[in-house]
Amino acid sequence: MNEIAAAPAGIRSPTEEAARLMTICNACRYCEGLCAVFPAMELRREFASGDLDYLAHLCHSCGACHVDCQFAPPHEFGVNVPKAMAVLRADSYRRHAWPGAAGGLFARNGTVVALAAALAVAVFVAGFVAWHDPAVLFGAHSGPGAFYRLMPHNTMVALFGGAFLFALAAIALGMLRFWRAIETPDAGGADGRAALDALRDAGILRYLDGGGAGCYEGEGRAPDRRRLHHHLSLYGFLACFASTSVATLYHYVWGLEAPYAWTSLPVLLGTGGGIAIAIGTVGLLRAKFARDPELVDGDRLGMDTAFIVMLHLTATTGLALLALRATPAMGLLLAVHLGVVFAFFLTMPFGRFMHGPYRLLALVKYARERRRFLSAS
Repeated sequence: MNEIAAAPAGIRSPTEEAARLMTICNACRYCEGLCAVFPAMELRREFASGDLDYLAHLCHSCGACHVDCQFAPPHEFGVNVPKAMAVLRADSYRRHAWPGAAGGLFARNGTVVALAAALAVAVFVAGFVAWHDPAVLFGAHSGPGAFYRLMPHNTMVALFGGAFLFALAAIALGMLRFWRAIETPDAGGADGRAALDALRDAGILRYLDGGGAGCYEGEGRAPDRRRLHHHLSLYGFLACFASTSVATLYHYVWGLEAPYAWTSLPVLLGTGGGIAIAIGTVGLLRAKFARDPELVDGDRLGMDTAFIVMLHLTATTGLALLALRATPAMGLLLAVHLGVVFAFFLTMPFGRFMHGPYRLLALVKYARERRRFLSAS
């Protein structure tokens, strides 16, 4: 083990570096009570690429193991599990992306997202100007169907429905590729109980506490900040999705056209979700830049930041549109919001968003392994 641990660094791939660290950690096992990574690691003696992808997506990068590790830098073994797992996660996004040719977008994700957002906003603004007299674009519109005076409903559905269906397909096929990579032929597949356990653990961010002491930030540990901001962002996103779903029922089932009253269910869900996302994403950005640089994958910081910023802009432009929808600013705000949302849909499968689906699958595998281990003990 000493030969493996102290071997010259050279130029290791993310998989090779993670395998080296897991070999060291498997011999030490001091951190086994901190999160799911180490108990899952202890069920293995060798680490194939799929095993390492699985362990990387169980990791929440809380930093607790780095603080507790006796082999962390400046020790010659140079053990830095949070950073190695962050690098491997980003590499796994690229390898499992669908379509495969789009995997290269991960390397420049921050730039790609920024350009996509800017281009989409510009196209929607220019389109609105081209389709309408400026008096219509900058006029005040209110009442049912006000939004559709700027863009026909069927056009809006075709554009955003197509982008959303593409995103769903790319996410689903990426998840399938990831699942095939982390599964072994004798694993027996997922089961309902494991899926329910995984949903519960993901829903409460069970392992985002460093074994109870909290996440490591700067000079100390803050027990619940990242968990709170993750929850605000996640459940705010789900509330906004529910708002859109309810609005779809309003339009097609009951024949009610947007914009809806402030007290309507779509507006209440969207407002609450948008405020939660706006607060949560600011908290996540603050936590990201407050972290110890040793724990951060600096080369992929743009990917993480781009996704959080896009989610924040989706929420804040939507809230601004809601607040000013009966004013002359509505046309321009609608164009900006639609441009941001369109870019968000198209870039979702090729950025940090995939962190959520892959982690859920890793938790399914872990729940099944943990139950089998306890049954055999």
